[in-house]
Amino acid sequence: MKYVVIFKAKIKKLDPLYFATAQQLCQKALSQFRCIHFETLTEGLSEIALSYWHDLSDIHAWHLDAEHQVAQQLGHNTWYENFSVEICEVLRHYKR
Repeated sequence: MKYVVIFKAKIKKLDPLYFATAQQLCQKALSQFRCIHFETLTEGLSEIALSYWHDLSDIHAWHLDAEHQVAQQLGHNTWYENFSVEICEVLRHYKR
């Protein structure tokens, strides 16, 4: 079973710390928390990040990670006007 976490945000201000933090945390999620795949799309002031996971316990552990918690606070206080998170079960996946 796979899950996708859909992060949607309205950007306030992205600074060099944001880009360094995003890269570092992406690598950490992939290497230490069993994240399967991570991708981010930005258009104008909108950002969507999709991360794919094996199970809900991995997502929960990632959410509670200390470095990730700091980044969440920075996102709330500095980088984003607002954001939302959805966790969905992937029922089918097609590829060509």
